[in-house]
Amino acid sequence: MEKKIKIAYIGGGSKMWARVFMNDLALTEGLGGSIYLYDIDEEAATRNYLIGNKINLLNETKSKFEYVVAKDLKEALTDANFVIISILPGTFKEMEVDVHEPEKLGIYQSVGDTAGPGGILRAMRTVPIYEGFAKAIKENCPNAWVINFTNPMSICVKTLYDVFPQIKAFGCCHEVFHAEEFLCLALRKELGIKATRKDIYVDVSGVNHFTWITKAYYKDIDLLKLLPNFIKKYYDLGYYEGGKRYQFKYDTYAYGNKVKMDLFNHYGILAAAGDRHLVEFMDRNWYLKNPKMVKFYKYGLTTVKSREINQQEKIEESIKMANGQMPIVLEKSSEEAVDLLKALLGFKNIISNVNMPNYGQMPNVKLGSIVESNALFLNDNIKPIMSSPLQDDVLNLVNRASLNIDSCYEGIKNRDLNKIFNSFVNQALVSGIDRSKLLDLFKTMVLKTKEYLLPYYDLSQLDNLK
Repeated sequence: MEKKIKIAYIGGGSKMWARVFMNDLALTEGLGGSIYLYDIDEEAATRNYLIGNKINLLNETKSKFEYVVAKDLKEALTDANFVIISILPGTFKEMEVDVHEPEKLGIYQSVGDTAGPGGILRAMRTVPIYEGFAKAIKENCPNAWVINFTNPMSICVKTLYDVFPQIKAFGCCHEVFHAEEFLCLALRKELGIKATRKDIYVDVSGVNHFTWITKAYYKDIDLLKLLPNFIKKYYDLGYYEGGKRYQFKYDTYAYGNKVKMDLFNHYGILAAAGDRHLVEFMDRNWYLKNPKMVKFYKYGLTTVKSREINQQEKIEESIKMANGQMPIVLEKSSEEAVDLLKALLGFKNIISNVNMPNYGQMPNVKLGSIVESNALFLNDNIKPIMSSPLQDDVLNLVNRASLNIDSCYEGIKNRDLNKIFNSFVNQALVSGIDRSKLLDLFKTMVLKTKEYLLPYYDLSQLDNLK
């Protein structure tokens, strides 16, 4: 029996996530209804509207949806059953400041959207927008399930729950999936057993982009016990699990897992995010001191220019698909958003990693902080699963990141630039830099992105920061 639902997609002009979601939705059975695409870039939303209607005509499409370009947020949200949020807070001009301005002080960032100076500035732009989303959801669809894809993930989810405590929201991230694929690679190389990530069980603990796997099993095989021998063989040259082994040599989004393997050698558990994210949560002298060190650890510093090029390619693809100049090929992605949506509709229970407030599922981390751990998805409910306690040395790293997120959020919530700056200087990536230099950097980054900050902050506070 087909279930009819309304989905509101905030950021419905998305050049990547929306298309992935639309494809996955089309390839699943038992659903139908409408998808309201809302975006401040209405032209982009219209392209996805045209693509969605063409998807409906494909023979392989199993679930067909009516696509609508919403004229405003209220129209998109009214009576929605699910809300997807996937936005870019600001433009590449602002991201250029986030990522590259700190390089003038020797502070390098491989991503720059979650931790470090770039993560703080991006959060300053994002939280006020999410405050508006939370209020609009409360008013127009208070019982909807809200799925967030936007970074910085933890602060986005925290904002939604703080503004609307009864909200039913969670953050979706695929970084843990790559770590699971890495474990499957070790299983294949060490024991000759081919398995997919859905065949293994992992116990996940941490905060988004800085999660750790404390237990991992394929049937009765302890996968973490396979890693020491695997690492001895592949540490020096690196091994990328997501494509060709040496893809990191030419693809700035790929990595050789050398950071992940090095951390395992130190702590005995597996860091469960891509190396580009992991390094931003630790002292910059460990893995991110300079480009030479980055090259040694076999990952990339993803420039904003490369992201612009990548986005332009996606836009050109969308235009061609919308105009019928490029065929639309439906292919199931490795993302789980649609599977989780179906679980919440009662089709099938699923266990997956999820970003939610800590209700006690992560021991020794402050209650209410946004944590990433496993949860059981079932009919109209999510039940967090108790994680194994992190060992003290790793817990110290995670708690620093978690407390920084909470502190940054409180500063933004109260529009207190001094409190935000204190979080800025406590980022692991700025360790060893003189505070006065960091103050100048913070002021510069704020002023260079002030177009997106002035509606929400009193920037005269910058004169009184110390």
